[in-house]
Amino acid sequence: MEWFDNPVFTTWDANTSLWSNTLITLYMSVGTMLFATLLGVPLGLLLFETSGASGRAARWVNRAVGFVVNVGRSFPFIILIIALIPVTRFVVGRVTGPNAAMFALVISAIPFLARLIEINLREISAGKVEAVQMMGASRGQIIRQVLLPEALPGIIGSLTTTMIAVIGYTAMAGTVGGKGLGDLAIRNGYQSYDDVVMIATVVVLVVIVIAVQALGSALARVVDHRASAR
Repeated sequence: MEWFDNPVFTTWDANTSLWSNTLITLYMSVGTMLFATLLGVPLGLLLFETSGASGRAARWVNRAVGFVVNVGRSFPFIILIIALIPVTRFVVGRVTGPNAAMFALVISAIPFLARLIEINLREISAGKVEAVQMMGASRGQIIRQVLLPEALPGIIGSLTTTMIAVIGYTAMAGTVGGKGLGDLAIRNGYQSYDDVVMIATVVVLVVIVIAVQALGSALARVVDHRASAR
């Protein structure tokens, strides 16, 4: 087919190749999820732990962190990435390219993931926590031995949801020179009136999302003791 004679399939040049830009998109997505997980999961745990605390300091921490998370979640990504340009230039040293886009992606993903983690922890039965408390477990032991293990299937689901959202955000990052499939679709597809490039990038993005969702669902089933008990 003459479709496959298109340079988008036949080269590895970062400006025209479907394959190299797919790798760039995966690099941005996986790198973003690594940082978002390291920061977003503890932040979600902090929101959960301080939400029902009786101490005044804990309540203020919850309000402050909750406000920051809500503000972060309220920004449309395309606006956020533009608003962060001065900070991105300071932190990364440039405002274009995968690493610059990844900085904005991480900032966007952390509050999104943190709120999902908080919701996962809220869904744990209070009876299980109280039973462990009656056995004399410390709060740290409750977190490690009850909260996180019980919430793990939901946490994996939240990570999967966040990953899929991040993949979509990488496409939007192409509008500001973030490279990847979004950048390829805009420059070589939309602006060059090349339908082959547009269709190819959409198909690859759909395949990536389906694969991520299938992997996340499989991992969630593996760690879900309730499913294994049925």
